[in-house]
Amino acid sequence: MSEELASKILDLVGDRAEAEVLISEGISSLTRFANSFIHQNVGEHVEAVSLRVAVDGRVASGKTTRTDDDALRRFVDETLAIAGRQPVDQDWPGVTAPVEISLVDHFDEATSDASPSARAELVKVFIDEGDGMLAAGYCETEGETHTFMNSAGQHATGRATSAILDGIQRTSSSAGSGHAASTSIGDLNAAAVGALAAQRARDSEKTLDAKPDSYEVVLAPDAVGSIAVFLAFYGFNAKAWEEGQSFAEVGEEQFDPGFRLWDDATDPRARGVAFDSEGTPKRRIDLVKDGTTAGLAHDRRTAKKASVESTGHGFPGSETFGPAPFNLFIGPGTSTEEELIAGVERGIYVSTFHYSRVLDPKTLVVTGLTRNGTFMIENGAITGAVSNLRFTQSFIGALADGNITGIGSNERFADSEFGAGFVHAPSLSLASWHFTGGADG
Repeated sequence: MSEELASKILDLVGDRAEAEVLISEGISSLTRFANSFIHQNVGEHVEAVSLRVAVDGRVASGKTTRTDDDALRRFVDETLAIAGRQPVDQDWPGVTAPVEISLVDHFDEATSDASPSARAELVKVFIDEGDGMLAAGYCETEGETHTFMNSAGQHATGRATSAILDGIQRTSSSAGSGHAASTSIGDLNAAAVGALAAQRARDSEKTLDAKPDSYEVVLAPDAVGSIAVFLAFYGFNAKAWEEGQSFAEVGEEQFDPGFRLWDDATDPRARGVAFDSEGTPKRRIDLVKDGTTAGLAHDRRTAKKASVESTGHGFPGSETFGPAPFNLFIGPGTSTEEELIAGVERGIYVSTFHYSRVLDPKTLVVTGLTRNGTFMIENGAITGAVSNLRFTQSFIGALADGNITGIGSNERFADSEFGAGFVHAPSLSLASWHFTGGADG
């Protein structure tokens, strides 16, 4: 159905322009809960059509959800008319030539067809682990098919599923968080996620204020996930690099030798399809290899400027924001999280970061808050909870040579400041992290 629709749109464009068509079709379902009760269950069938055209180098894009013949004809004509009024885009790279796409299928039928009852059962298990606490959060399942065609003959179709369980357990004075994500709903261990959130909440009922200072830290996977997406979006983004806003210096040792970061949509653990919004195939790209910055993410536009090939990281809007990796993996270590904590003489354990914002993209100095589980570590053991803290820290400095003192073996899909399902991250132990105050400043 999507292939027929894409072909119809290209026929409507005809020889009037270069054209790319991307069609996304599927079901997105969400079950929300608060105060330990489900209060919302919604499902949406989505069929969205994106069209980009170039008329003699004049480029315009449009998007619609109306697919009847008359609506499509108007949509195509209006997009072409808008293109005709644009200035010539000197950086327009043209459309992708026909090229083979890897056979990747991150799809699970049970997830795509998940019922409200299936999600509600996971929610119930999560809530029950709180044993009388108040729980809030969501369980989401998605299943989509993506079809790409262009006027040069490139054609790709892929499908993908996603399942996420995210929530907090609350006492009268504290909260703790838990998170899990996968391509399969069957992988979500709601009991473990709920129990972790409940334990963090119980352990946080009585907090002390920690003095602003530099501390050793153990960062849980969700906190590490936020670091990874900031590195990817602000640093390994080829547009940011071209504009002189990126810290990245390809070939330079900018990180601890134990740190490895790569992007790989073809990994069996990844989400999504094996091509980007320009029809370019995705493949593994090493971003940091044994501490050395190894590469950047490119779409066709930045690749043309740099005289390299696109790495398949275009997305709707990448011409503005720049290409960014969304299937990130941080290389795991061999230590359990308990062993990382045992190696800290005096420091702080951080479950998640919240409201993080970049102060200086060139050095990637970021400020933000801890949230839903922040604890003091003394003599290798967690000794109590501390109030949420504000940090101001260079993420590059945090991962610099000698500052990574341990890497966990517990890598998993982590939540992050930009959302869930982008990063596989382990826990990290760092020699120094700069906390500048409490949650109020």
